[in-house]
Amino acid sequence: MNRNVIICRLILENPAVTQREISQELMVSLGTANSLVKDCIEKELIAPGKENESYELLPAGQALLNNHKVDGAVIIAAGFGSRFVPLTFETPKGLLEVFGERMIERQIRQLHEAGIFDITIAVGYLKEKFEYLIDKYQVKLLYNPEYSKKNTLATIYHAMDLFKNRNMYLLSSDNWMRHNMYHACEGGAWYSSSYMEGETSEWCFDFNKKGRILNVTVGGEDKWVMYGPVYLSKSFSEQFLPVLEAYYQLPGTEQFYWENVLIEMLSGEAGKRLPDLSEAGREIEIYINRRPADEVYEFENLEELRLFDIKYQHRSDNEALELISKVFSVKESEITEIRCLKAGMTNKSFLFRIKGRHYICRIPGPGTEMLINRQQEKTVYDALASYDITEKVIYFDGKTGYKIAEFYEGAHNANPDSFEEIGRCMDLVREFHKSGIKVSHSFDFQERIEFYENLCKQHGTIPFEDYPEVRAHMSELFKKLDSLDHQKVLSHLDTVVDNFLILADGRVRLIDWEYAGMCDPLVDISMCAIYSYYNEEETDRLIERYLERTPSIEERYTVYAYMALGGFLWSLWAIYKAFLGEEFGEYTIIMYRYAKNYYKKCRELPKF
Repeated sequence: MNRNVIICRLILENPAVTQREISQELMVSLGTANSLVKDCIEKELIAPGKENESYELLPAGQALLNNHKVDGAVIIAAGFGSRFVPLTFETPKGLLEVFGERMIERQIRQLHEAGIFDITIAVGYLKEKFEYLIDKYQVKLLYNPEYSKKNTLATIYHAMDLFKNRNMYLLSSDNWMRHNMYHACEGGAWYSSSYMEGETSEWCFDFNKKGRILNVTVGGEDKWVMYGPVYLSKSFSEQFLPVLEAYYQLPGTEQFYWENVLIEMLSGEAGKRLPDLSEAGREIEIYINRRPADEVYEFENLEELRLFDIKYQHRSDNEALELISKVFSVKESEITEIRCLKAGMTNKSFLFRIKGRHYICRIPGPGTEMLINRQQEKTVYDALASYDITEKVIYFDGKTGYKIAEFYEGAHNANPDSFEEIGRCMDLVREFHKSGIKVSHSFDFQERIEFYENLCKQHGTIPFEDYPEVRAHMSELFKKLDSLDHQKVLSHLDTVVDNFLILADGRVRLIDWEYAGMCDPLVDISMCAIYSYYNEEETDRLIERYLERTPSIEERYTVYAYMALGGFLWSLWAIYKAFLGEEFGEYTIIMYRYAKNYYKKCRELPKF
C-alpha cells in the first residue's frame, strides 16, 4: 500500500488536514503519521503551506495521484438473493430500497461524487430490471450467461477485460455504505473490513502491522472480517486475473466465489492446484481497509433489513407478503423465518413462520397462467378437501394461483430408490383412484401435446432430427389407447417423487395438483416411472405394486404407452421453456428417450 498516495489525496481534498486525521485515516500512530508526512516533504510531494498547519500539494504529488487514479467500477448484480425471498422473486436484491433509495443507486451516486463515471454492472437474474440505469446514470451492463449455475468466480471471469491494466473498484450491488468511502485515487489493492466482536462465521483476516493481508480463515473471534467494497489495482489484477482464469477452467470450482481464488493464493493452495504458477503469482499483495463501525452494511436476510429500515416491518410492497399478512390478519413483521425452498419447474415457493407454525407460500412462475388452469386446480383441491390425501390448504386463489399450505415438520420427499416408500405412495394413489371423486375437467394428452407443439413452433423449430417420425408414433399410440376406452378417474398427472411427502408419523400426502384432471388411472403410474427415471424392470415392479397383482398385457401396454406420451409431452414442454430462457439440462433428452424407447416396448408386447 502506497501511503504517500493517501497522504497526497488527503491534502488535495483538504489542505488543512491534521496529522491526527492522517493517522486516523491510515490507522497508524501519530508518530508514524509524522514520519510519513516528513517523507512526503523530503520527496517533494508536498510542502508546508503558507498558512499555519496546512500543506500544499506539489507537482510531483499530483503526478503520483495521477498514476493511481481510479479508472472505473464493476458492480456485481447477477445473483438471485435467495435469502431475501419473496422480495427477490420480483426485484433483484440490489434494487431493493433502503430509506427510500435503491442500494445500487446509492453506490452509483457515491461513485459519481468521487468523480468515477465509468461503471459497469454485471447482471444475470432479472437482468432487464437494471436496463433503466443505462439512461439514468449512463452505466453499462455486462451479462453473465452462467449466473444461475456458477458463483462470482464466473462473474469476474466474464468481466476480466474490464480489470486488465486498469485500477478498478469491485462492488456488490446489495451493499449499503453510510458514508462515501470512494475516492478518485487509491494507494493500492484493498478489501474493506469491519470489526466483529465475539464469535463470527464470517471470513476473517490475518494481517501484518502495515495492513497487508496474510491469510483468510472462515470464522473466528474478535476479528476483522471481509465486508463490503474491494479495490483492485492494475498491478494486483496483473497477478490475479491469470490465476482466476486458470481456476475458472478447473473442474470443481463452479461454486467458488472470486475470493476463494484470492484466499488460496494467500495460503499457497493455488500453487498446489496450479503447479505452473510463478513465484510472482504466489506473492499476491492486497491490504485491509479497516472501516469504522456502522459504516458498511451487508444485509443477510429480510429480518436484518427490517431492523435497519423500519419500513419493512410494516409494508414491503411485496404481493406475497401483503397477501400472507391479510390471510392471517397479522403485521408483516410477524412473518418470520422466511426461507426459499427449492424452486420447482413451474412455481416458486418459500417457507415462513407465523405464531409458532410454519407454512409454505407458492407463487406461480412467469407465463404459467397460459399453461395451467388455476381455477381447475382449485376445483380439484376443493373436491379433495375432506380426504386426507393432499397438503392442508389454508388459502387458494383460483385466479392468480397463489397457494398457502401448512408445512409438515419432519416430513421428507419419497425416495424413488426405496421401494417400501414408493409402495406406500402407490397405496395413496390407488386410494384416490378408487374414491369416486370427480371433477368436470379432463387431462387430454393429445390436446396438450398439440398445445405445446404449437407453442414451440411459434418460437422456433423443434430441434429433434427425427421429430416427424416420433410424432407419427405418438399418433399411433393415441389411436390404440382410444380403442381401449378405459374408465377415467381423478388423476394427479404429476406423480414425481418430490410431490409425495412422507410425514413424520409415516402417513403419505400428495401435493401440487396443478395438472390434475379426469384421466386413465394408469397415467399416474406411468408418470411416476418416468419422473423417477425407472427402467423397464423397475416400472413393471411399480405396476405390480399398484395393482397388487400381475398386470395384464393390456395394462402393461397402457402404462408403457403413457410413459412414451408423457416423455414426448414433457420434452416439448422443456423445449418451450428453453425458448423462454429456462434450461433443465438433460431432462429434455431423457424425456424424449422415454417417448422413443417405450413406443418400441409397446410394439414388442404380444397382441391383445
